[in-house]
Amino acid sequence: MEKKVKGHDELAAEARNCALCAQYLPHTPNPIFSTAKFAKVLIIGQAPGLKAHESGIAFNDASGDRLRSWLSVSKPTFYNPKLISILPMGFCFPGYKNGADAPPRKECAPTWHQAFLSQIRPELTVYIGRYAQQYYLPEYKNLTDAVYTTFAANAGHVALPHPSGRNNRWLAKNKWFEEESLPMLQHYVSNALQN
Repeated sequence: MEKKVKGHDELAAEARNCALCAQYLPHTPNPIFSTAKFAKVLIIGQAPGLKAHESGIAFNDASGDRLRSWLSVSKPTFYNPKLISILPMGFCFPGYKNGADAPPRKECAPTWHQAFLSQIRPELTVYIGRYAQQYYLPEYKNLTDAVYTTFAANAGHVALPHPSGRNNRWLAKNKWFEEESLPMLQHYVSNALQN
């Protein structure tokens, strides 16, 4: 018997009710993602923070403000899933570890990503942070190498550091990112949204 392929809405509804790792989470599962078929830009981030968990809105914090600035997009554009879809490595807030957000749960991406990626055909994919980079771009030795090289390659995907204030030291050390990479990122995003 041939396995029925789920439509996007059915898949999204199933993912929103996911409780796969409930026993490991500090709160009731609240999967946070925003996708639409044929989105122009796809953001693959890490995992929602506590503010996102409480509001149900991805990047609903200072990190999101910085990310939107980096992308040079408005909030209405950012939160329109037909333009920009958001698919984190972990859909739920993973809690804290050593004073920072814990890593995304490892069950999530293998369970859900391929099904969503088979239906989203973005012009540009943006991998945010080392968890997304290690999972999708393992050929790079570290995040800095991935960021620098993917921008130079202009191959329909780029890696970014996480826009958290915790990365201010990285940004200060790698001035080329803001001086050279961000103008390219804004160009890539603008082109993708216009296609």
